[in-house]
Amino acid sequence: MPMFQPSKRDGLGFDSGGDGHILDLETAVKDGVLGGGGVGGFGGGVGEKLDLKKMIEELNLPEVPSVFICPISLETMQDPVTLCTGQTYERSNILKWFSLGHYTCPTTMQELWDDTVTPNRTLYHLIYTWFSQKYVQMKKRSEDAQGRASELIDTLKKVKGQARIQALKELQQVVAAHSTARKAVVDEGGVALLSSLLGPFTSYAVGSEAIAILVNLSLNSESKLNLMQPAKVSSIIDILNEGSIETKVNCVQLIETLMEEKDFRTEIVSSHSLLVALMRLVRDKRHPNGHLPGLGLLKSICMHKQVRSLIVSVGAIPQLVELLSGLNPECLEIALFILDVLSSVPEGRQALKDCSHTIPSMVKLLMRISESCTKYALSILLSICKLSPEECSLIAVDRGLAAKLLLVIQSGCSSVLKQQAAELLKLCSLNYSDTIFISKCKLTRTIQ
Repeated sequence: MPMFQPSKRDGLGFDSGGDGHILDLETAVKDGVLGGGGVGGFGGGVGEKLDLKKMIEELNLPEVPSVFICPISLETMQDPVTLCTGQTYERSNILKWFSLGHYTCPTTMQELWDDTVTPNRTLYHLIYTWFSQKYVQMKKRSEDAQGRASELIDTLKKVKGQARIQALKELQQVVAAHSTARKAVVDEGGVALLSSLLGPFTSYAVGSEAIAILVNLSLNSESKLNLMQPAKVSSIIDILNEGSIETKVNCVQLIETLMEEKDFRTEIVSSHSLLVALMRLVRDKRHPNGHLPGLGLLKSICMHKQVRSLIVSVGAIPQLVELLSGLNPECLEIALFILDVLSSVPEGRQALKDCSHTIPSMVKLLMRISESCTKYALSILLSICKLSPEECSLIAVDRGLAAKLLLVIQSGCSSVLKQQAAELLKLCSLNYSDTIFISKCKLTRTIQ
């Protein structure tokens, strides 16, 4: 059988969708495929200016009519063609199928008795019209949102009290849903206006809505520096302490955005109140969606050496160690990273040693979750065992550390990790005779 080639005929062929049903525009409209109404201007001059591929990409709709989907790629067809079996596919997909030497219909697996593919113009028109309608609706909503955002910015310049809160609430909803509204707020000086609402006399109602809007906007350096004023940062931290979970997450995201600025100053996050609020957030079992943002900001803060002792002073280490067993892998890795960084300061090492759960937790995590978790847990164990070799290594070995270290050394972990494991194993062995230490290395304890 000759290689399949696209048909040169302009006829309609089999006007069928992927399910084999005959399609026509009138039936499609009647059945709701086109949303029950036509679009003025499309199918004529205006419609021809819109590119189908662009509309599909910009709309990015989670669901489209199944008849529009190519059975091969499971994506919307832009150039549907029909085979002699009555099945319709995206042209490029079916031609690729043929080029691989397949001489069957992918859906029915029937042998093909005709080697032509016929453009399905009716289906193309249905797809084009349906997406055109959605696209125009989207554009109109975006234009309306842009105009409404501009109106709300003007309103906020004039009103106070409850009217201001209502305007902020509506602006937050518009900004969250439309990129055009976000651009309008930035272009019309809305960032400076919203920033001016944060300060020592900001109410929670106003501040929480202003922050919810700001986290959705693209802030330039000037805007970030404006928000870094002590009074504004203090206001954000106050709202973080008393807000709902959504507001807390917004505050965390805004502070993280400020920390990305090159002129960021460490004293901005050297706040006892901020660190206490973050620890409350990561300990909140009722709202686990706050754990990752809270830990993420804490990780960013602990990268600044000047703040590490302050983090230890708010009791972060025993609280984080206690949380380890209940965290998902992503949060667990961040928490271990923070504990490892805090072990770099004397206060941190002492706090890790003083916490009775540190050694059992770290030993348990070795070779359990990921190589990164093993790396952090091993580094923490090495830090505290060096601090107090006899006391800590005895506890660790009794918890099965020796056998775990042998597993690390024999695994496919990095050479650095293996070297650390060997160093810790040697440190632990100093407290035992050879015979006793060998007995401590039994894998049965590790498995248990």
